[in-house]
Amino acid sequence: MATQSSAGIVAENLRRLRLDRNWSQEACAEKCGLHRTYIGAVERGERNITLATLDSIAQALRISPVDLLTKH
Repeated sequence: MATQSSAGIVAENLRRLRLDRNWSQEACAEKCGLHRTYIGAVERGERNITLATLDSIAQALRISPVDLLTKH
């Protein structure tokens, strides 16, 4: 069985949580202090984000960074 990469887990969780809040990628990016295209790349698993960026996204979503890293 193949394991999912941490970038893939973050991608899946970010998309799910963003959609749960009815946020567009643009609205999410604005709340995170990031660019819309960056959020899109993270959601597609194309970016390996830094811990600082992980923390910024988690704060905007009002969750723990661990929640973004944990497969749900």
